[in-house]
Amino acid sequence: MCGIVGYIGDEEATPVLVNALKKLEYRGYDSAGIAVLGSGSEGQGDGEKRSLVVRKAKGALKNLEQRIATEIIRGTMGIGHTRWATHGEPSDVNSHPHTNVSGKIAVVHNGIIENHAKLKEWLKESGVAFKSQTDTEVVAHLVDHFYQGDLFEAVRATLDKIEGAYALAFLCENEPERIIAVRKDAPLVIGAGKGEYLIASDVTPLLEYTRDVYYLNDGEIAVLYRDRVEFFDREGHPLTKETTRVEWDVSAAEKGGFEHFMLKEIHEQPKALADTLRARIKTYAAKTINLEEIGFDASWAQAHRVVISACGTAWHAGVVGKYALEHFARIPVDVDVASEFRYRDPIYDPKDIFIIISQSGETADTLAAMRMARKSGARIIAITNVVGSTLAREADLVMYTWAGPEIAVASTKAFTTQLMCVYLIALKFGHLRKVIDDAELAANIDALEALPALAEQLLGKKDDIQRFAARQFNKTKAFFMGRLFDYAVSLESALKLKEIAYTHSEAFAAGELKHGPIALVDESTLVVAICTQSALFDKMDSNIKEVKARGATVLVITWEDEKYFDATADEVFRIPRTLDALSPMLSVIPSQLYAYYCSVMRGNDPDKPRNLAKSVTVE
Repeated sequence: MCGIVGYIGDEEATPVLVNALKKLEYRGYDSAGIAVLGSGSEGQGDGEKRSLVVRKAKGALKNLEQRIATEIIRGTMGIGHTRWATHGEPSDVNSHPHTNVSGKIAVVHNGIIENHAKLKEWLKESGVAFKSQTDTEVVAHLVDHFYQGDLFEAVRATLDKIEGAYALAFLCENEPERIIAVRKDAPLVIGAGKGEYLIASDVTPLLEYTRDVYYLNDGEIAVLYRDRVEFFDREGHPLTKETTRVEWDVSAAEKGGFEHFMLKEIHEQPKALADTLRARIKTYAAKTINLEEIGFDASWAQAHRVVISACGTAWHAGVVGKYALEHFARIPVDVDVASEFRYRDPIYDPKDIFIIISQSGETADTLAAMRMARKSGARIIAITNVVGSTLAREADLVMYTWAGPEIAVASTKAFTTQLMCVYLIALKFGHLRKVIDDAELAANIDALEALPALAEQLLGKKDDIQRFAARQFNKTKAFFMGRLFDYAVSLESALKLKEIAYTHSEAFAAGELKHGPIALVDESTLVVAICTQSALFDKMDSNIKEVKARGATVLVITWEDEKYFDATADEVFRIPRTLDALSPMLSVIPSQLYAYYCSVMRGNDPDKPRNLAKSVTVE
């Protein structure tokens, strides 16, 4: 859960590396570092003259920038890293890049070396002295152990020894003409510029320099020169790869006048919803949903059930998907946290449809669940936002969310566009199974097409949420409750507040509150009741009165024309009316805004919450 970059070309490497790391800091910000191969350093550095210059610093990237501001680091090739700590606390010593004992070989790493402890003991017995607590330092010493004048062969020999997930990039002082990079179960992209090549953990840092990229597959090795890049498999056999053209605008990865990426991405949801929907609605004799991209045809009718697996926010989208598929298609649905699915010895049926959801397409547990599911012979459908991701390449079929780049760690527009995808599948499936007829399908399509404008209208009321947050941000605990679709949204709402405001928040199916959690309710508790399921308003009103009687402050999120809760709640936030079953794509937005404003008012950085990273590439 880190970000790595690399550059080789005719420009000075240091500013390119630092600039690229800024684009990746959402992946990790415990520490950062660079290694540059060139003529050494000048100015007020440590005074040491050497060809391989390594500089690193604990904390945010700005700390590294401050450290190197007073020196000139010459060199036109280098590698860099921004870290989210897994082995060893954040510190200068534990920061990447790591080097061998002589300091002539440097490596940066995203992932985890699972057998590092065993390898470390073996290397210690050979006389190697370790400086850090990290798993990555083992890699530097292994490459040194195998180095016989050819970095490529030393890296290949090292890959035979290490186990786990990794994207690695190497520099060697004795080989100033090339950078070597390799991946396994962690993302790595190669950018092909004019007289220069770059590497990065995703495409965002590359767009300033090129839109032509290569995606590395597991086990592939890239050797970057100033005028070319060569690809090999693990056995050293040459490979031929074609570039992919990245079409989205580089400005999508900038703040665009917003104070934070998260707020910008919340505001991008109307467009993202429209983009995800637009290409999938077709008009023939009547409006219909076109899902040819995931092979949707009559064979889907043979499915016995749907299994959804995901992690975190994507799992919450899967919970909504369960309700939607069972509601619209009347087919049994199991939804599993991927890290549980892979260990619980699940029961397979080759006629199952597996839907795997991941924003990044690189989530380690989700990928493992997909690979397990493939053994059953079931159809694997991926829902992801990242073209060329591991999930997109390995799934049988892919449905892209078209949310655009999401930089803030806490997911917003990725979630709502994932919801749009699962609703499209549910409606198409329901029509195929004759649960809903042509008229019902058309009515639901009309409602989906109205959602982007309704989301825009809802965002126009954000000041109401900001004022409410100003009064409530110091609450020590918050409970979110709802029923059916509203319960699913409660799960995501509570997670957002945890992630960025660091408030203890939990989600409950409203009927479960009295089975234990109500013991925690007192005057310090905020309860957010999401109430969009009209048939259950009586039940929700009863639950609200239960927590009010115990001193809680209650905010109700409900329809704009609904007066049911006015006499019960402390405050009511009203959202534009849509069909009850489609409410999650709107009802989650106030919770996103509330979490954002609470985070800012508590002095946090909502884009970079502590202890979290955007792409979870380790188990």
